[in-house]
Amino acid sequence: MSHFPGLKTFSWDLLLHRFKREGTGARAAEILLHVGDVTGAALLLKKYHGGHVVIRLALAGHKQANRPFFRVVAAYNKRARDGKYLEQLGTFDPLPNVHNEKLVSFNFDRVKYWIGCGAQTTKPAAKLLGLAGFFPLHPMTITEAERRRAQKAEETEGQTETETEGQTTSGV
Repeated sequence: MSHFPGLKTFSWDLLLHRFKREGTGARAAEILLHVGDVTGAALLLKKYHGGHVVIRLALAGHKQANRPFFRVVAAYNKRARDGKYLEQLGTFDPLPNVHNEKLVSFNFDRVKYWIGCGAQTTKPAAKLLGLAGFFPLHPMTITEAERRRAQKAEETEGQTETETEGQTTSGV
């Protein structure tokens, strides 16, 4: 807080004007977020960036060749997918382990904090949060599951038909 003495005494409009003049609006929002003034930081970010959401919860790659692994991070909208991020909120390993499980981990307290700050989730992150029980299930997740069930049922029907035909011809 040494960069902005008397921060709490300013009105938001005066504070915004001062930060725009000095060119330090994003830095001020970061300071407010770290201090714990969530509503103030969300208001400042929204006003400073013209009403656009500037923080997103997204999947970021892990930079390892031929091995997909993702971090769930809070990052600025304009940053690259694998670029600098504000905070890591979890991990996602899409390759199944020996028990045929895809592992996902989240820090739900921090996810709640960032959503309270006005962060928006990307579709892949929203799907993972839905599967983890944090959000309602994403509609495409349900649709994909229904399609897979139907395909599996068709495959099992096709296999049973070929087996029964093979048994009747061998019995004659």
